[in-house]
Amino acid sequence: MINNNELIDQIKTYNKFLNSESLNKAYNFALEAHQNQKRDEGVPYIIHPVAVAKILTELKLDSATITTGLLHDTIEDTKVTYETVKKEFGEEVANLVEGVTKISALEDKASDDSKAENFRKLILATSKDIRVLLVKLADRLHNMRTIQFVKDKEKIIRKAKETMEIYAPLADRMGMNRIRDELEDLSFSVLNKPARDLILERLNFIKNNRDDTFKNISQELIEILKKNGVTATITGREKTPFSIWRKIQNKKISLEQLTDIIGFRVIVGSVEDCYQTLGIFHSRFPTIPGKFKDYISTPKINNYKSIHTAVIGPKKNRIEIQIRTQDMHEFAQRGIASHWKYKSSEKFSELSWKEYDWLRDLVEIIEAGTSPEHYYEFTKLQMFQENVFCFTPKGSVIKLPKKATPIDFAYAVHTKVGNSAIGCTINGSHATLQTILKNGDLVKIETSKNASPSLHWLSSSATGKARSAIRRYWQDKSTENINTAEKNYSSTIEVDLPHKPGVLGHITSLIGLNKGNIVNLEIIKRNKEHLTFSFDLQIKDLKNFTNLISQIKQSNLRFKIIRHKQKKNAFIRRIFENFKRN
Repeated sequence: MINNNELIDQIKTYNKFLNSESLNKAYNFALEAHQNQKRDEGVPYIIHPVAVAKILTELKLDSATITTGLLHDTIEDTKVTYETVKKEFGEEVANLVEGVTKISALEDKASDDSKAENFRKLILATSKDIRVLLVKLADRLHNMRTIQFVKDKEKIIRKAKETMEIYAPLADRMGMNRIRDELEDLSFSVLNKPARDLILERLNFIKNNRDDTFKNISQELIEILKKNGVTATITGREKTPFSIWRKIQNKKISLEQLTDIIGFRVIVGSVEDCYQTLGIFHSRFPTIPGKFKDYISTPKINNYKSIHTAVIGPKKNRIEIQIRTQDMHEFAQRGIASHWKYKSSEKFSELSWKEYDWLRDLVEIIEAGTSPEHYYEFTKLQMFQENVFCFTPKGSVIKLPKKATPIDFAYAVHTKVGNSAIGCTINGSHATLQTILKNGDLVKIETSKNASPSLHWLSSSATGKARSAIRRYWQDKSTENINTAEKNYSSTIEVDLPHKPGVLGHITSLIGLNKGNIVNLEIIKRNKEHLTFSFDLQIKDLKNFTNLISQIKQSNLRFKIIRHKQKKNAFIRRIFENFKRN
């Protein structure tokens, strides 16, 4: 275990504003508070908060955050109170400790049913001060490093799943790649140990046979750059067993087919040097198609920047190369923590977290009162998604996840644009709102004041923001209807109509005769023989709706009713008791 003097010495290497006396006080305070406690592995409990503080020190964080790391379990696990921490260490530290405590208190109660609600509280705590999440990530990292000592096997599995689903993605979104990789791999060792052991065995064999090759290639690359006037340092980048397993699963390839198990990270002096280095390597070596990615001009959602390429390098070796500046490298390793510069003080802008759009959107969804399951879904949708970049007619860039549609694009521009969308053009050609967007697409959304979003769009949207807005629109409408004297209910039916004159008119007439109001009409599928129409309906009477369905059946048309999850809408549930999907 690192002692207080060693901890302070490490912090002084990057933070000249450190208050050594305050940190010593926190160290001794935690030591006394936890003096009678033991960890599951039988060691003194103080080892844990000190280990958390050390992780935060490695991230080069400020004194208040490291102090919080030392004290983060005192309120939860000892007789220490918020008021005591506030009196001894100030309101800033007390609030941070309380934020971490609230999150930790939920974890032992976590279940599949409560997971979403617990996540809501985590995000709201994080939104007040991003450092709460940084301490929690360090806490979770050390707990995962020692999880093999936990006696409750069910708890081990639950913690590993929670880490994989929530904490590793959160670390990723904060740009903290090193912590993300370790959290993923530690969870992987619990959830699929045989697969991890197999990959490790193969990985060690490959690495042992490549050590000399790596040194020789690195030296040759440095010499090539030096001859062209570029000064660089080259380090190795080795994939974790989990990242290898995930790539093998996603791409359906063997371990031997991977080109980037061991890669080359080239660190240069400037952005200009990055592109010059790329040009030098591409002019010297054959490139591997489909492996070039420029994350400098178009950074990832978490603001990661680097140039990735793969070439047939020296002695015909297939190698992956990452090219970046030192600042880019710092961010890739420490993420948001790299923003602490300590030039004039150790204060960090408390508003800087707002540059992370995903977190701002998530807080917005939570504060709007969306159900826990929906924002939990949003998180799982958004966390690991790669991006496509599309353009508005005015040239603005819209970042979207892969498989996003114009529906997602419209809501990314503004909620009002999404709610009033009726169609779109992509690169000047008319397209459906369900079209999958590609990188570089120019998208124009057509709107109408009288339009409303279709509930069917939920299955065609890839972003939590779009899904949340659609649900919120119809929840608000449902509330309005409840408050009126005459109740209205919502339903959607999809009907396959043959290419024959008058068929669509026949269906719309049936809807009108049975007192149904068509809120939205959309073509969702098209082939040579049939068109599939989606009708969003407002219904006033169960009997009439029953008659409508019977008449559609009698017309020998294929159809299905889309169930909408509206807890207050007993009408829909009754419909589905009588009519199942065709």
